[in-house]
Amino acid sequence: MVLVGSDSLLGREIRDIVARSAPEIDLRLIAADEEEPGVLTRVGDEPAIVEHLVAESLAGAGALFLAGSTESNRKALELAEESTAVIDLTYAAEEHLDARLRAPLVESEPPEEGAAVHVIAHPAAIALALFLRRVQSQDPIRRSVIQIFAPASEFGTAGVEELQQQTVSLLSFKSLPQAIFDTQLAFNLLSRYGDDAPQSLEQSELRIERHLATLLALPGEGEGAPMPSLRLIQAPVFHGYTFSAWVEFESNPGVEALESTLAFEWLDVHGGDVEPPTNVGQAGESGIAVGGIAADRNEPEACWFWIAADNLRLTADNAVAVARQLV
Repeated sequence: MVLVGSDSLLGREIRDIVARSAPEIDLRLIAADEEEPGVLTRVGDEPAIVEHLVAESLAGAGALFLAGSTESNRKALELAEESTAVIDLTYAAEEHLDARLRAPLVESEPPEEGAAVHVIAHPAAIALALFLRRVQSQDPIRRSVIQIFAPASEFGTAGVEELQQQTVSLLSFKSLPQAIFDTQLAFNLLSRYGDDAPQSLEQSELRIERHLATLLALPGEGEGAPMPSLRLIQAPVFHGYTFSAWVEFESNPGVEALESTLAFEWLDVHGGDVEPPTNVGQAGESGIAVGGIAADRNEPEACWFWIAADNLRLTADNAVAVARQLV
């Protein structure tokens, strides 16, 4: 298999997961436009050369991970052979006619054979689908409202570096770089970006809504969970999503019952005697963590939840799961 964008934040996650737990995947590394080809690196303990993005380097690949820049991903799509399956971690191929939205951690079974383009769902949508479907399978939901706090790493290295540079510049009383957010993010919460930002916060919010609606409609355990009301907020953090969720039940089971029934393979519950999860504590961890469960003092059938997930790891875990299905 081929990985385009081997040194991107998502590319590094793919390399790490493959080295740790997917030895059956033989990974060939391809430089994205902003990366330097010919560099000697490693996949786990094995040495590897980062190759140029040309047709010859993609020849014979059974599957193609897209984890690079928009330009390099589009170029890879043009150069790839028709028989090559595509696993897109960046939504570059989302509008492709053969694209299927994928999230194996949520799916009860893989889609029908023949899908050529597998677009990995937005990590916030995956996290919320894992949570809501698990809740629904145990205690039916009447409605929910969720605030989503996004990290700078959703924009890759450029987003992380801009937040870092803004933080340093503010403390040094210098002008702020604003190429990604077009406004001050450091020490700030944003309900929208500046007008000249290359991507609006509203676009990301709509993508999360679309992907979540698709994942909630998948057959299997927790099917039928109602679509929540969502609000996306850009937080001044480097990595990891957090979510504040208000859930009203048909019949509130209570905090203790929720803590005992919510846990499963991809959901780690932090009980009342444990600190609630954080984006820092969840870094490098698979699945999601849920804690801070508390009854709503003003609505007897509702509870509050605090959720954390590593956006990069969650996306990469699902991408590698798709790759395993294709091997």
